[in-house]
Amino acid sequence: MKKTLMLAGTFTLGLLLAGCANDHVLHTTDGRTIVAQGKPKVDDDTGMITYKDVYGKEQQINRDTIKDMSEVGN
Repeated sequence: MKKTLMLAGTFTLGLLLAGCANDHVLHTTDGRTIVAQGKPKVDDDTGMITYKDVYGKEQQINRDTIKDMSEVGN
C-alpha cells in the first residue's frame, strides 16, 4: 500500500512541476520563430540568450537579434 501511495504522490508531483515549465516563443529580427522549452536565460555579460530547443538541445542566440519573446498561450 505504501509503494502505491508513494508512486501516486511522485506521479502527481511530476505533473505539477511539468505544468510550471511553460514554453516560450522567440521572434527574431530576420523573421524566424523559435520555440524554447521553459524560460530562456539571459546573460547580461555576454548579451546571449540560452534556451533549450524543442529537441531538448541547448542553444544560444544574441539578444540583439530577438524582436519579441513571450510565453506560449499568452
